[in-house]
Amino acid sequence: MKASGTDRRAEPVSKLGVGVLISGRGSNMEALAEACAAGDFPAVIRVVISNRPDASGLDKAASFGIPTAVVDHSRFASKADFEAELLRALEEHGCEIVCLAGFMRVISADFISRYPHRILNVHPSLLPAFPGLNVQRKALDYGVRLSGCTVHFVVPEVDAGPIVAQAAVPVADGDTEESLAARILEQEHLVYPEALRLLAEGRLRVEGRRVMILPQPAVAP
Repeated sequence: MKASGTDRRAEPVSKLGVGVLISGRGSNMEALAEACAAGDFPAVIRVVISNRPDASGLDKAASFGIPTAVVDHSRFASKADFEAELLRALEEHGCEIVCLAGFMRVISADFISRYPHRILNVHPSLLPAFPGLNVQRKALDYGVRLSGCTVHFVVPEVDAGPIVAQAAVPVADGDTEESLAARILEQEHLVYPEALRLLAEGRLRVEGRRVMILPQPAVAP
């Protein structure tokens, strides 16, 4: 593992530590970092980890003063060894929540079991429609009038976890994959930080496939 960066000023103990996993530009990581920078946000990003050393999101994270690390999957003999190093890095930085932000590796059931209902992912469709890759092409080919994005808990099956939040985006007649993706990304940057806030506040309860959003506790006078 290659790591860089120094810890920022100590955060209040009430803030939960977040580890963000990326593979590329990290635009959703950037949205999460901006949200976490607010004084009243209940979580703080402790580390951004990429499985690719050339991921431009690492530089973005460093610009926020967030420690970064590279755990290059190609350097490990097995997926289990790769994930063991990922877990070690997350634990070393005190991460209690994991956010996937364009992380292009499927994580195992063993990894997920270490963070039960504490791993979030954002997907650029209204799940359960169009899981997997090439999402905008699938949506346009199918002729849907609404697309959007979904924040969900991660389970071993790809893009199949309980849904935390969604945002809808109209599909225009002249849309291309690129134009639709750009509008959806704007919504991802809004709903992902809000989903993280709810999780860090302890306001999400999973009942089967349903995620219940609990009311905010009353503030004592």
